[in-house]
Amino acid sequence: MPPVALPVRDASPLTNPLYGPNRLKLGVFGSNLGGGCSATLAERSPDATWAATREIAILADRAGIDALVPVARWKGFGGATNFNAASFETYTWAAGLAAETRRIAVFSTSHVPTMHPIVAAKQATTIDHISGGRFALNVVCGWYEPEFAMFGRPMLDHETRYEHAAEWIEIVRRLWTSEEEFDYDGRFFRIDKGIQQPRPLQKPHPPIMNAGRSGTGNRFAAKYADMVFTSFWETGDAGARAQVAALRRLARDEFGRDIQVWTTGFVLCRPTEKEARADLHHVVDEQGDWQAIDNLIRQQRIDAPDAPPEIQQARRRRLMTGWGGYPLVGTPEQITEELTRMSNDGLDGVVVSWIDYRNELPQFADEVLPLLEQAG
Repeated sequence: MPPVALPVRDASPLTNPLYGPNRLKLGVFGSNLGGGCSATLAERSPDATWAATREIAILADRAGIDALVPVARWKGFGGATNFNAASFETYTWAAGLAAETRRIAVFSTSHVPTMHPIVAAKQATTIDHISGGRFALNVVCGWYEPEFAMFGRPMLDHETRYEHAAEWIEIVRRLWTSEEEFDYDGRFFRIDKGIQQPRPLQKPHPPIMNAGRSGTGNRFAAKYADMVFTSFWETGDAGARAQVAALRRLARDEFGRDIQVWTTGFVLCRPTEKEARADLHHVVDEQGDWQAIDNLIRQQRIDAPDAPPEIQQARRRRLMTGWGGYPLVGTPEQITEELTRMSNDGLDGVVVSWIDYRNELPQFADEVLPLLEQAG
């Protein structure tokens, strides 16, 4: 029997859109999660099915959005929704979507303690080849203790988690770039004659993202990451500019590096601000899964009994929608204005989530993206 003729796909490295011309990069956040990033009993999407997550990825790719960034999750947070319990593993998720998309950057989010660096480096390289050079790696140290218990691993203290992650990244990078075998003898890892072939398509290696929120976390991200996540809970626009500048200064002055700075956002776009606020009230105040959020806050250790009650409640509300992402709530024009302000504050990218990705992502592409293009 003659061989079956297969369509030929160009495997040459593409320009990763994370380094593309868009002044403000946009990403879809958490579409590997059943129900997305909102802890609410209100109607949500996507479902935890391959068809649903594939549909979101293709919609985002065709719309010209720059990145798909998943949430690494092994166990839910309980409550009525068991928030985040249903999720796809992010390396295999990224590999599948890399083959289904053509332009968008596809991330895997990797819990360092659950993945040996040799395995992570090889999987990442494989996805980089599948995507034609569009892969990126979001490195997280982990903080949710019940997940570590599932793996039978003790929870390291905060400082030690970052020391462990530093060795992990150093090994991954050497595997990605070294042409010869190497040895590594660290506190946490020992590598004898480490080598990987083939190497990634992207040179010197695929970009790395990390979220640094503590002083130790910020230094780690500034030293090792190409894209650094930050957040500004209570400070809003005034705090964003200062925080972005401080992170860039830290990377440049301490480590001689230039970095991108990103944040997360939650989009609720309606024809009028009144409708948007009413829908937000329904999603959060009427249908919110407060038990799941309280469980999450205790595990993240961000409960602050000394903080004023209104600050505590504001944090709970923010976490309920988009994992605490910056609220982009209002009309297409208002959301465009906020995203433009964030760009002017120095942010390079925003990964966003919605309540109903399936319907709200196309609306965002049709109504907000053209306004952003007009705004430059």
